[in-house]
Amino acid sequence: MIPAPFHAEIADGPPDSLALWLTARDGVRLRIAVWGREGARGTVLLFPGRTEYVEKYGRAAGDFRRRGFATLAVDWRGQGLADRLHPNAELGHVDRFGAYQRDVAALVEAAQSLGLPRPFYLLAHSMGGAIGLRALYGGLDVAAAVFSAPMWGIRFAPMMRPAAWALSAASRPLGLGGQFAPGTGGPSYTLTSSFAENDLTGDPEMFAHMRRQLIERPELALSGPSLTWLHEALRDTRDLARRPAPPLPTLTFLGTDERIVCARAIHDRMGAWPGGALRLIEGARHEVMMEGPDIRTRIFDEAADLFDRHSLHPAARATKPVTAG
Repeated sequence: MIPAPFHAEIADGPPDSLALWLTARDGVRLRIAVWGREGARGTVLLFPGRTEYVEKYGRAAGDFRRRGFATLAVDWRGQGLADRLHPNAELGHVDRFGAYQRDVAALVEAAQSLGLPRPFYLLAHSMGGAIGLRALYGGLDVAAAVFSAPMWGIRFAPMMRPAAWALSAASRPLGLGGQFAPGTGGPSYTLTSSFAENDLTGDPEMFAHMRRQLIERPELALSGPSLTWLHEALRDTRDLARRPAPPLPTLTFLGTDERIVCARAIHDRMGAWPGGALRLIEGARHEVMMEGPDIRTRIFDEAADLFDRHSLHPAARATKPVTAG
């Protein structure tokens, strides 16, 4: 691990940030950021969503630091300052969804090498929720998990779902897998959407904060997903939906104004998760951790309470390896 760039001026996080380069087992370079190590009573492994980057979670790291936890976040392959996987750097692309598990393995190895405080906990947002659930099946060593609007299904109009499956499945054999999924090309959604029409947050200050990050550091931006990414995401979420919930204390937050991931898939999963609870946040949109102060306080308080109540869960003492795909 060697030092990596980190833009503290846009992150608005704790002052003790540390950013490092990692190399996954297949040679892809990743970036991680760590905050709040000194005196922490555990470490939150933060799995961001598609298009995101570690600086976006500086404020979340501050919220966890005030509650006594360190935070370790990652730039997944293909986004942030990690290696982009397509000649068009604005395209959100991955050849196989299983490759994200190599990123998880590298993240966990880094947490262990850095001696970050145990137990480890998972907090996973959107696409990170699919990656995180897959990692739990692979033996991710965490004592409890919190999900934020997890991508356990993608929201489509009913008549569009068959078309999305057919088009994305045909794209790879036709050599079109590296094309943008229909309607998703162009500049970053955060930069092109007005506050009034955005699907991310109902808080104007947080929306302005996210826009300011990408205006000041455009190299962090990412546009729409490729057709290959879309097909891989559809296949992965379908497979996850067929598996029973892992035996882990879990809390999931979902805004009642969710417009990006499939809310029904989240209700179905959490309705069948022993020891799991679903919290509906009235009026919140997709980025529930980036809503107004009252909502954020509730989410981080409840997450910290879950972590504290399960700090001695058997998973915290296990030594199960993470399986890299």
